[in-house]
Amino acid sequence: MILLSSRIVRDRRELAARLAALSRPIVFTNGCFDILHRGHVAYLEEAAQLGQSLVIGVNSDDSVRRLGKDNSRPINPLEDRLAVLAALAMVTLVVPFDEDTPLELIRAVQPDHLVKGGDWPPDKIVGADLVQARGGKVHSIPFRFDRSTTALLERIRLSNSKASGRSG
Repeated sequence: MILLSSRIVRDRRELAARLAALSRPIVFTNGCFDILHRGHVAYLEEAAQLGQSLVIGVNSDDSVRRLGKDNSRPINPLEDRLAVLAALAMVTLVVPFDEDTPLELIRAVQPDHLVKGGDWPPDKIVGADLVQARGGKVHSIPFRFDRSTTALLERIRLSNSKASGRSG
């Protein structure tokens, strides 16, 4: 049995050794993954099929806040988001990052494939130039399911406001 915590790499000094032990090609993606939904899972499944190892960079709580999402985000703290992602069978490693972009993490991982969702054109994906310069490929995976954490939160809030408006 694989311990989920063994898939989480918090110490960047440990990262190089962990990466060296991975099977190539390595696929890298990143995001907040605040409330994991079907769209996330389908996207990660498709990304994982591009290589042998899937490494996910996860925005820290402070990094999520700096992205300009609403003030309540992230809903789930970093440790919870890391644990949920590490539990997915297709995930090899999850690595938190606190910077505004995953550029330094991409430099460290040196992936063979860099992947983002369909809302990112390949030429706008952070680190695309680095990956392509090493002979790697950059992918923008089209959405298979129209899902987003923001839309899910809006539905929850709307449902709560309707419920609180009912008289008993």
